Amino acid sequence: MSKILLVEDDKGLADGLVEWLEFEKNQVEWRGDGEAGLEALLNGDFDIVILDIEMPKMNGLQLCKTYRDGGGTIPIIMLTGKDTILDKVGGLDCGADDYLTKPFHPRELSARLKALARRSPEIIMTTLSAGDIEIDIPTGKVFRAGAEVRLQRMEFAVLEFLMRNAGQVYSPNDLLNAVWTAESERSPETIRTCIKKIRDKIDVEGKDSIIQNVHGVGYKVVR
Repeated sequence: MSKILLVEDDKGLADGLVEWLEFEKNQVEWRGDGEAGLEALLNGDFDIVILDIEMPKMNGLQLCKTYRDGGGTIPIIMLTGKDTILDKVGGLDCGADDYLTKPFHPRELSARLKALARRSPEIIMTTLSAGDIEIDIPTGKVFRAGAEVRLQRMEFAVLEFLMRNAGQVYSPNDLLNAVWTAESERSPETIRTCIKKIRDKIDVEGKDSIIQNVHGVGYKVVR
């Protein structure tokens, strides 16, 4: 169980996240603007912070930088409604440990929180690697043996999720719930097609893929 500070001005989203996180046995405090969030963060005892970027009074980037400049080390995951490189880089540059783009499934947030809880707060993850594949999180770029491989947005999201959770097996439905946002395109076949496209781009003939099938269950990334 973690004690979580959620700073989010969208009360509807906040209520849903609080319900989900408490269902997963966490203790959650919510603040609806940046100034109130900073006050709670400076005066409370939290294990992790979920911080929206776009907020009244003080935005998430300002809050994060102010907290880090004061020596704060609690892990921070940023929420952003904009799927842009500038948002990702800005969040990481101000001292955030991770980011998540809205809309997202609560299961993906849970996976990110568990990963953060296992890491030292001094370590900011900006890259992931498995085999000769490396992904740069802020820029959304993928490299195979140092050469860039271009993936579509959802291909990158699926690969990133699997690499963040290397060794764990996820069914097509798990992956749909974790990273897919377009309801009209949701089906297990969508994931199978996406995985095939990723493999076509990152695999090397004669070498095992880092994405493995677990028969009758799903997919996992091996390092």
